[in-house]
Amino acid sequence: MTTLDDLPLRDDLRGRSPYGAPQLDVPVRLNVNENSHPVPAEVVSALEHELSAVLHDLNRYPDREFDRLRSALAHYLDGVLERQGGPAAGTAAPERTDSERSATENTGTGRIDPAQIWAANGSNEVLAHILQAFGGPGRTALGFTPSYSMHPLITASTGAAWIAVDREADFGISVESAVAAVREHRPDVVFLCTPNNPTGNGLDLAVVEAVLAASTGIVIVDEAYAEFARPGFRTALALLPDHPRLIVSRTMSKAFAFAGVRLGYAVAHPAVIDALRLVRLPYHLSALTQAAACAALAHAPALLATVDALVEQRERMAAALLGAGFTVVPSDSNFLLFGGIAEPHALWQDLLDAGVLVRDTGIPGHLRVNAGTAEETDAFIDAVHRVLESTPEHLAVPTQIPAGPPAGAAPRTAKDQDPA
Repeated sequence: MTTLDDLPLRDDLRGRSPYGAPQLDVPVRLNVNENSHPVPAEVVSALEHELSAVLHDLNRYPDREFDRLRSALAHYLDGVLERQGGPAAGTAAPERTDSERSATENTGTGRIDPAQIWAANGSNEVLAHILQAFGGPGRTALGFTPSYSMHPLITASTGAAWIAVDREADFGISVESAVAAVREHRPDVVFLCTPNNPTGNGLDLAVVEAVLAASTGIVIVDEAYAEFARPGFRTALALLPDHPRLIVSRTMSKAFAFAGVRLGYAVAHPAVIDALRLVRLPYHLSALTQAAACAALAHAPALLATVDALVEQRERMAAALLGAGFTVVPSDSNFLLFGGIAEPHALWQDLLDAGVLVRDTGIPGHLRVNAGTAEETDAFIDAVHRVLESTPEHLAVPTQIPAGPPAGAAPRTAKDQDPA
C-alpha cells in the first residue's frame, strides 16, 4: 500500500500534519470559532436574488478584478473607521514627509479606496498570496506564539522559514519585546494577530506602530475577530495612510456568519495589491462567491446583529468559568481561552462525552471554547459543572492571568467576574 513516505514529497513537508480541527457529530460544537447563528431570512432572500442573477452567465469567467466586491468592502471598512474616529471620520492626518506622501498618493482622501482591497477564498488564501509574494525560499516570517497555527503552515508552504517568538506570560506583546525580536531576526514578514487566536486578547496599536518602525519588511495585522472586540480596541486600518508596508487582513467567516462562503480580504497600499496580482491564480474568486459576498455586505447590519449576542454569551461563559475556578484570558474575540487545567486533553474528552466539543490547541493547561447561542452556553456551563462534580481533579492550582484590557477599556471588576 502506497503511503506518503513512498512519494517524492518535498523534504520540508515530511512529518508534518495537515491543519484541521476535529469534525465530530455532537450536540454542541464550540471548537472552530464559527458564528452559531444562522443567516437571517432577509439575507437568504437577498442571496437567492443575487445568485440567480449570475446563474445564466456561469459559462463566462468571473470579474477577475472583482470591482463591485472591492467597492462594497471599502464602503464597509469606511464605516468601521468612522465608528472608531479614524481617518474616514474626516480627522486630519499627521504631517508627512514628501516620501510618505508619495507612498500614499493613490490611497484617496483618507477613506479606504477600492484599489486598496484584495479578496480571496477565505483569509487563509489571502495570507497565502501575501507569503507567495513576499516570502519564499531564503526569506523569513516571524510571529509571536501562541498564535494562529496556519501562519507557520502558510509560511512553510512557500518555502520561507518560520521564526517563533514567545509571547509574555499573559499572552501579550510589549513594544520592547516586539522591537527586540524584529531587530534581532530582521524578518521579511511579521505577523501580528489581534485579537489573537487562540488566546483572544487584543494588541495595542503602539506595538503595531513600533514593529512598522523597526521592520523593513511586510507587516501583516490579522484582524479576523475584530468585530467582537471590547470598547477601546483600535483597528490597524487607521495606520494604513502612513505605512505602505502594512497589510490588514480580515474575514467574513466570523462576525458575518459567512464561513461557508469562504471570503477573506485584506487592505493595503495599491502597490501591495499589485504584488498580490502576480501570484494569484486566474479568476480565483468565482462569480457565485462575489455575488454572495456583495449581497451580504449590502445587508451587513442584519448579519452583524448577532455580534452583541455572541459577546454577551462570551461574557456569560467567562463568568461561569471564573466562578468554577478556572482562569480566563480577557477576550476581544468570539472565543475564550481558559486555563488552570490539570490535564487539558482529559477535560476535553470529558466535555466531549458530555456532548460539548471544545478545542485543545496544545497550550499547556488551557482549552479554548467559542461563544454560541444562549442554549449552547447553557449546555457548556452545565457540562463544565457536571464534569467538575465528578472529576474535581481537572482543576489545577490556577495562576491568575492579568486582565490587561485594551487601551480605553474599563478593567473587569470582581463583580463582572461573578458567575451568571
